[in-house]
Amino acid sequence: MKTFFLGAVTSVAVLVAVIAVYFMAGIAPVATASTPMPLEHFLAKSALHARINREMPKSAPISPDENTYLEGARIYRDNCAVCHGLPGAPPSAIAKGLFPEAPVLFKGKGVTDDEPGETYWKVVNGIRLTGMPGFRKSLSERQAWGVTLLLAHADALPASVQAVLTAPTGSTAK
Repeated sequence: MKTFFLGAVTSVAVLVAVIAVYFMAGIAPVATASTPMPLEHFLAKSALHARINREMPKSAPISPDENTYLEGARIYRDNCAVCHGLPGAPPSAIAKGLFPEAPVLFKGKGVTDDEPGETYWKVVNGIRLTGMPGFRKSLSERQAWGVTLLLAHADALPASVQAVLTAPTGSTAK
């Protein structure tokens, strides 16, 4: 039993040393153009989904109506569009350089199939090592829910909201 225990401890120590050399010798891919590290995608997604499932709100405290969408659209344009894009607009230079790539939220299904609580969690907390900032300190709860509900209903927005989202950059469409 003593030999087994010594072998297990030695194996763990060797594994830790190999991992340390992998990172400290500059072998690990750290540039945005590099391929992901072994198991990086799996481990990051698993941890993220487990945390969101545990902490996300189960219901929205505000109603998904045109005024909420309009407020959310203005906040989205100011804070989110540079990475996640606008309907019908080409990706920004920042979006093209992100790793991992930011999801394009107004193309395809975006996040309309996600629970609103999941999107809200991502808006307020951000996602480590992805470039997605947390907006807890810069947006009010109502503003974060406005963006969340806008995105949850992105496939069925009123024309007034579409106009805000598709207005030329620098426009003050209201």
